[in-house]
Amino acid sequence: MPDTGPYTMQRFAVHFAGRVMDELIASVADLSDEELHALPAGAPNTIGFIAWHVLRSADNVVLFAFARERTVWMRQGLHEAWGLPRIEQGTGMEQAAAAAVRFPGATALADYGRAVRDEILPRIEAMSDEYLVGVARVVPWGEVPRLEAIGQTIIVHGSQHLGEIAVVRRLLGRDAPSF
Repeated sequence: MPDTGPYTMQRFAVHFAGRVMDELIASVADLSDEELHALPAGAPNTIGFIAWHVLRSADNVVLFAFARERTVWMRQGLHEAWGLPRIEQGTGMEQAAAAAVRFPGATALADYGRAVRDEILPRIEAMSDEYLVGVARVVPWGEVPRLEAIGQTIIVHGSQHLGEIAVVRRLLGRDAPSF
């Protein structure tokens, strides 16, 4: 039975951030390694890189920028295991460098996405109104209200990149995400 309580900032943020996270996970989970790393003509980037970039951004904002805690990325040691940057998340990376990024497979990337989703959504849901409207320092924007950072980094930014993933999936002859 659906929750019929009041529609709060927290419920709104969790609902839409959750939809983005679920679509990112679904968008990579069914791909072969070749498809995950493919860069067909006209593609903005590889699906793997795009999804990783958004997942790392969400992980960084909610865990590090807000709570000053180690991210899922760091706790799982994925930077070492996957041979990828420890701190950077791909923002501003040249397309050739981004296209060269390799992941240990779609399952591993989807698993990272699930771990991030399962970590950040309960945290957002538990945030008080005062905490959400309070400010946090988020690079590159500076001091912004946390709700704005969630909206921009996860919901808007994630949705924009899901559009890119849809393009690449179509170029690969795959169905686009269902968002």
